[in-house]
Amino acid sequence: MTTPALSAEQQRIFTLVEDTNENLFITGRAGTGKSTLLNHIAANTTKQIAICAPTGVAALNVEGQTIHALFNLPIGLIGNQELTHNPHKRKILSAIELLVIDEVSMVNADVLDGIDRTLREVRHKRHAPFGGVQVVMFGDPYQLPPVEAKGIERDYFADNYASMWFFDARVWREAGVTTVELAEIHRQHDNDFKRLLEGVRRNEVTQDMANRLNEVGARPAPDGIITLATRNDRVTTINARHLAELPGKPKSAVADVNGEFPPGWFPADEELQLKPGAQVMFLRNDPDGRWVNGTIGRVSKIGANVSVEVDGSVHEVLPSTWERFRYTYRAETKELSREVVAEFTQVPLRLAWAITIHKSQGQTYDAAVIDLATGAFAAGQTYVALSRLTSLEGLYLSRPLRPSDVRVDPDVERFMGALA
Repeated sequence: MTTPALSAEQQRIFTLVEDTNENLFITGRAGTGKSTLLNHIAANTTKQIAICAPTGVAALNVEGQTIHALFNLPIGLIGNQELTHNPHKRKILSAIELLVIDEVSMVNADVLDGIDRTLREVRHKRHAPFGGVQVVMFGDPYQLPPVEAKGIERDYFADNYASMWFFDARVWREAGVTTVELAEIHRQHDNDFKRLLEGVRRNEVTQDMANRLNEVGARPAPDGIITLATRNDRVTTINARHLAELPGKPKSAVADVNGEFPPGWFPADEELQLKPGAQVMFLRNDPDGRWVNGTIGRVSKIGANVSVEVDGSVHEVLPSTWERFRYTYRAETKELSREVVAEFTQVPLRLAWAITIHKSQGQTYDAAVIDLATGAFAAGQTYVALSRLTSLEGLYLSRPLRPSDVRVDPDVERFMGALA
């Protein structure tokens, strides 16, 4: 895997990972290069590494496994229930030297403690946090919260943890995790816009800042600008309407799915309907650099393959394969390795007149319409949407921002405030 060159800031953190056994939480504002650094660690570390993430799609993005699959954790509350592992799983977990957890802000405290307990048990190091494994976690609590607990789960967390967040796990304090915040923003270069985004991120928006965002955003959006919306049904409606307005019947590209690939993990539409003229977004980087994940284009022709126009150039887009991996242990070399257990092959495109804010995570756009409809319903949602943009000039609002749209979880304010 080839990865972009690191900045001096990123290189210092990579050296810290390589030359020490410190447990790290690597955070930073949107666009500071967390994913670039993670990919560099994965490609260049000399340590036996395992990478995991809380969801199937997130695990695919980092070419790792889900947390529950790697650690064989039960679904739902883990608590003090017995955790069992077969001999092969024990060998895999015993061989890990460096564990990377991506999107850790979506991992609740009970799961992080479950990871800790599992590693202590299988490695026979019950008094060592994470069983002596170096753990490096990536995420931004200002962006993605854990799934809200309900009923019995909510009561359990209220009785056992200060909050559901990963930083309130029992192992967090015991492991002595060092927080490293990436400060250099690579997505935006306008200091005024950076200041506005930081105000939204930390729920420190003054009236002047709100006025500035609303004044800029209160313009009719040009045709073809992608809409970032809060809800799936709104996105589906916008895309379906635009597709229906194009002449002719849509043509379908059906994914080829092999192996153990749950539908909830699909990284693209199982059945993608397209017409010439359809606005689409690329879902994979092109090895030849003609487009990147998130590039917007327009379908120009549909034949054996799909042709898409990007910035005046037409490119034939071949189907792409996403691989689902599983870690395994090779006894002869005493090394961790990965094996492919499933494949999903599809044209790496998605209709892109609209996309959910959640699915826009990690993307970069020069311009977008932010459609908050009846309001942001999750902490950090407005910040995620606004921070996808490269500049303030690319901001279009379907309605003025309201104070209730800017939401930060009080537990995140407590945790991040203590770091300042």
